Amino acid sequence: MATTISPAPPAPPATRAVPLWRRMPAGLLFTLPFLVFYLAFLVWPTVSSLFLSFFNESLTGTRGEFVGLANWTEMFGDSAMWSAFGNTVYFTLLSTPPLVLIGLVMALLTNRAMPLRWLWRLAFFLPFLLPASVVALIWVWLYQPGFGLVNDTLARLGLAEAGWLTEPDLAMVSVVITTVWWTVGFNFLLYLAALQQIPQHLYDAAAIDGAGWWQRLRSVTLPMLGRTTGLVIVLQLLASLRVFDQIYLLYQGTGGPNFAARPILEHVYTTAFTNFRFGYASAISTFFFVLIVTVSVAQLKLFPSSSNSSNSSKER
Repeated sequence: MATTISPAPPAPPATRAVPLWRRMPAGLLFTLPFLVFYLAFLVWPTVSSLFLSFFNESLTGTRGEFVGLANWTEMFGDSAMWSAFGNTVYFTLLSTPPLVLIGLVMALLTNRAMPLRWLWRLAFFLPFLLPASVVALIWVWLYQPGFGLVNDTLARLGLAEAGWLTEPDLAMVSVVITTVWWTVGFNFLLYLAALQQIPQHLYDAAAIDGAGWWQRLRSVTLPMLGRTTGLVIVLQLLASLRVFDQIYLLYQGTGGPNFAARPILEHVYTTAFTNFRFGYASAISTFFFVLIVTVSVAQLKLFPSSSNSSNSSKER
């Protein structure tokens, strides 16, 4: 009996190589432009600053001699650097509490039904949109002796005028007042958004139980704002530690009377672009960068855990 020979199966078609960009996850493709700019303008300058801190670099662009840890040793013994660092910490401690508390109070006021509520919200947030140069110009005129609005108000109240921009004891206080007026609108906006997310039935239940306004604030509003408060504190501390613009413009780069208001970033700027010591300035900026990262990690570990514990305790 003749056997039938079946034809051989056709060979599978040759697979074409898939381009690399087709094999990449869609999310990576969308984030790739950001990653390029992030590496070019943040990661590389940070690494470069650490590298320059070991050299005696100048403004000429030529590679200076390798000095090892000499810049770091000089930094830890530099009284001017520690003075500027102390001013930065002092400003942070002075500015953070009012910026958090005033932002919360402003949000509580404008979250209630009131005439022209939109106008109050706009007035509270509008200064935050002003550039630093405009803010400094406004407050330099307000602080002027004799005809400035601040001293004129003190004189009308029968109080003695003050040298807001000329007395060392008031130099940092003047910066804090200016900063609070300028930037509190951002914290106000965060708190206002968080207040609008609190369910109304919680307030209704508290009112049925006979809770007054203060009890509702203490038992419902503030606990529900725990996460937002932690976020505001973290962002505000980081922003205060990086203070530079308003101080530099208010005192025209002099650091205030007897350098009483010079922050560490202004000291870095002066060291690099006035004294032309880029290597030493890189050591200071790297040290300050590590400090800010440490503070950020510590806060992110602290505040979310505290807010989670408070929320879980209330649920129990």
